[in-house]
Amino acid sequence: MIPELSRDFQFPGRSSAIGEHGMAATSHSAATLTALDVLRSGGNAVDAAVAAVAVQCVVEPGQTGIGGDCFALLSDADGNVRALNSSGRAPAAIDAEGLRAELGSLTIPSASAHAVTIPGAVAGWQALIETAGTRSLGELLQPAISFARHGYRVSPRIASDWAQGKSRLETSDGARNYYLPSGHAPAAGDRHVLPKLADTLEAIGKDGAAAFYEGPIAARLSAFLKASGGAHTAEDFAGFRPEFVEPIATEYRGVRVLECPPNGQGVIALLMINMLQAAGNPAAAPDSVERFHFLAEATKLAFRERDRWLADPDAGRTQMDRLLDPGLAAELARMIDPARTLDPLPPSPLPAHHDTVYLTVVDRDRNVVSLINSLFENFGSGLCCPDTGVLFHCRGRAFSLEAGHPNEVAPGKRPAHTIIPGLMLKDGRPLAGFGVMGGDFQPVGHTQVVGNLLDYGMAPQAAIDWPRVMAYPGPLQVERGIGTELRQALSKLGHDVVETPAPHGGGQMILIDYARGALIGGSDPRKDGIALGY
Repeated sequence: MIPELSRDFQFPGRSSAIGEHGMAATSHSAATLTALDVLRSGGNAVDAAVAAVAVQCVVEPGQTGIGGDCFALLSDADGNVRALNSSGRAPAAIDAEGLRAELGSLTIPSASAHAVTIPGAVAGWQALIETAGTRSLGELLQPAISFARHGYRVSPRIASDWAQGKSRLETSDGARNYYLPSGHAPAAGDRHVLPKLADTLEAIGKDGAAAFYEGPIAARLSAFLKASGGAHTAEDFAGFRPEFVEPIATEYRGVRVLECPPNGQGVIALLMINMLQAAGNPAAAPDSVERFHFLAEATKLAFRERDRWLADPDAGRTQMDRLLDPGLAAELARMIDPARTLDPLPPSPLPAHHDTVYLTVVDRDRNVVSLINSLFENFGSGLCCPDTGVLFHCRGRAFSLEAGHPNEVAPGKRPAHTIIPGLMLKDGRPLAGFGVMGGDFQPVGHTQVVGNLLDYGMAPQAAIDWPRVMAYPGPLQVERGIGTELRQALSKLGHDVVETPAPHGGGQMILIDYARGALIGGSDPRKDGIALGY
């Protein structure tokens, strides 16, 4: 397929990136350049993706870090796809009943050590390299080490998020010392260094992921979390293992759309895409009231299913077969009235969050990596181990403390996850790596981007640029790109339309144009990133 690449050059914006031999699209220019350096020196897509995400863990500290989790989809040129789940498990000594009594609520606070599951990112990177890479972890970490040791310049979106995360960083001495130099968040253009994190990355580069999960570093990490009120032990770190699992998929407009299975919410993206399929012909225009109304109502219904069932499949009761059933999608689609909104649905029991990085890389041989790495919320838990510079995520906040819920916290269990890389195949070959960040928004973003590409023929950059709406939880939050006339039309259907205080997520996409041998990429203007090919 060849998307429409022309655009009106008198309007603000940018063209899709064009390449031939390789391409990377990330949310930070330093990470994209790192990936290209690896590709141009002979490395493959896995090598480039690991090097790039490690850089992001330094230069995008509010969104991601080595104290976070990782998911990935890998496709070779023949369309053989593997899914990596490297999300962390709760400590063996955690106790739901005890937490209910201690916290007096059904949710775990973000800044609590109980919100920290064992970070999976570093083990995930090594698993990717051992499975399909060509370079050593030590070599691939060198750019990240250099940025941490010698400094990097803070970019505008990162500076904005940093300022908003200041209060979270004031919760621990380590976070204040490393991430609030001189007592305030760095401004755009400031240089920032992380020497302790550089030391930790060097140790991982020298001894592999084992340096993070065993020995002195693991002892320091577990002791810090224990002293902060957690139930973590060195044995919890030593016992962590990433998993390669079978991806899940659906067909849309002759294209196979793939996601990682639960505990991530990729199954909800597929449910929404199946609802579009069940609804028949797409709306006449991508910016029509009919389209945004359907997306909003589909979001409400699909997320109601998510909140009931999304959980660690190892604990059972995820209802994955039901969620992938086209019959359920058709049933839900029939519930959408084109003339009015649904009655209000219960509020989401899962906490909202918006902080993640996503990247995709395609190499000369047309191997594709679609990878996402996250701290869950802006600067995660705010808990930073002073001896290692590791800032911990708060992914355990997504556990439920409701007794008997499928997502109830339990020893060794993984919480429901929002981060989801995406991938498309056509005619048995990889067509595109894609992803849209933004917490709860991600299934909605995947559905909209897939529709932009396959229903409306948009180029990757245009598909990512397109204005977004988010209907759950609460009112219909619209970006400024949704004009007054469209807002009024949505209001007449019963939507409580409000302007979102922050853009909905961010995203990347690389499309393979086999007919011409070209790579076509896009990176979201809502972030500081770029897509580049050569």
